[in-house]
Amino acid sequence: MKKKGLCILAGLMLLLTACGNEHTQQASSETAAAETERVENLTIGLHTDVGPLNIYTGNLDWMTDLVYDKLFSPSPYVDEPIPWLAESAEQLGDKTWTVKIRSGIKWHDGEEFTAEDVKFTYEYYRDGPANRHTHHVSEVPKIDLIEIEEDGETIKFECAYACPSLASITFADLPILPEHIWSDVKNPRKFTNLAVGTGPYELTDYQADQSYQFKANDEYFMGTPTVGSLTMPVIKDSTAMFNALRSGEIDVSSRTVPAELVSSFASDKNMQLAETSALSIVQFGVNYEMAPFNDGAFRHALSLAVDGQSIVDTILLGQGKAGDQGYPHPASPWTNPELSTPFDLAKANAAFDELGYKDQDGDGYREMPNGKKLALAIKVSAGEPIYVRTAELLVEQMKQAGLEFEVKAIDPTTYAADVAEDNFEAYVSLIGPHGVADPDQFIMSHKSGYLWSKELEYPEMDRLIADWMAAATIEDRKAISFDMQELYNSQPTAIALYYPQEIYAYNSSIFDGYVESLGYGVINKYSFLPKKTQQAVSATKPQLIE
Repeated sequence: MKKKGLCILAGLMLLLTACGNEHTQQASSETAAAETERVENLTIGLHTDVGPLNIYTGNLDWMTDLVYDKLFSPSPYVDEPIPWLAESAEQLGDKTWTVKIRSGIKWHDGEEFTAEDVKFTYEYYRDGPANRHTHHVSEVPKIDLIEIEEDGETIKFECAYACPSLASITFADLPILPEHIWSDVKNPRKFTNLAVGTGPYELTDYQADQSYQFKANDEYFMGTPTVGSLTMPVIKDSTAMFNALRSGEIDVSSRTVPAELVSSFASDKNMQLAETSALSIVQFGVNYEMAPFNDGAFRHALSLAVDGQSIVDTILLGQGKAGDQGYPHPASPWTNPELSTPFDLAKANAAFDELGYKDQDGDGYREMPNGKKLALAIKVSAGEPIYVRTAELLVEQMKQAGLEFEVKAIDPTTYAADVAEDNFEAYVSLIGPHGVADPDQFIMSHKSGYLWSKELEYPEMDRLIADWMAAATIEDRKAISFDMQELYNSQPTAIALYYPQEIYAYNSSIFDGYVESLGYGVINKYSFLPKKTQQAVSATKPQLIE
């Protein structure tokens, strides 16, 4: 992508003009109405409360995207994101990019969107407190210089090291903040105002643990939204959520349908089921800083003892895929397609024997090489019954390998705190698209304490990361990333159990315009935008289940 203007699809789309000086014309209300009859309100059952969409304190990417826009869209999870708030982008050298922004765009409060907002946002992310987006500016990659050129609409980015995927990853991931609001925010974690963006929806009301209310931004530069307002009651309990869907209290659920309910919803004439390509992994994570998990060979043996297919068959009733291609997610364009992490109990047992973990007292469980008892716990959120059952089946599988585990199901708040503070021996949880489909995040996860900590020695991975940072093309980066993934899966710190199959249920008589954006299911901003905009970002109709 060196010295290549990223305007590839622009000439093919009505809503995106060729890269140049002309502003993209707003799609008219008449055009949107002709494509999809406007729905006045849609009620979306929301499974969690993430606050007033302050990306520093709470985050669901698809909700953030309703309010905020990025320079490129739809996400880092596709091969080639397209210009969005950016009119064009060009790589001038291994470390240098320029971006020309669109003009005529307004924030929800009526202020003009400018290049100053982009410069401010990237510097705020780089120099201020961390959030889930900031590493794309501050470390992986690291942008040293951000300056606005004389025309006032072009921004120059200088990276600390080669950054060939800046447009594909960073520009497609970072929400742009309004400088006129955030420049006065000294502690973003204490900021409680409603989010203000340029996106297709404005957040107009938030009641903690109760509901959200959004109204359409009818002046949206990528077309008038096809739904006038979005109401989102917070329904944390899974049973209550699907009862509300059946009764018509909500029109669609943000929580995907569990396997045991699929047939009942399929037989409901008011409901439509849609399958999407999930970019998430349910994982078996271990505390790699404590014995025995601080030994890569032990972690490899542990991964061999995990039978993901049995979990899919027994607990998910076939609604998923065994995690036998490891980590990251195999559907990501950035994942090595040759990864393989098979279940092999015989090899696992042989490996544990060779490491000195043997049943020395005849009780059926292995002791540590020094003869001490080895008894471990798997923590799991009691609010996620499928993960509790997964952990229980893992206990049985580990017993076949001679390892003694027990399940500790704890309340969701305590569970989240324990995982964040490394207060666990092992855990079961889900990790979403940003963690398992973003190639820059894979690097960052080895620095942040999630998959590894930068304070711990890992010379093989460090050498590969150094090579990755020096690589000047996306092709070279991808090849090195594939090597890193192979190394990681040979001694994983989070073992892929299964890749969930996501099935959404919705009342099609209320709204049937849902499209899939890879990694975001059917509830995403593109579902509520005109068809030409959906086509521009390659959003597609999900696979319907009859």
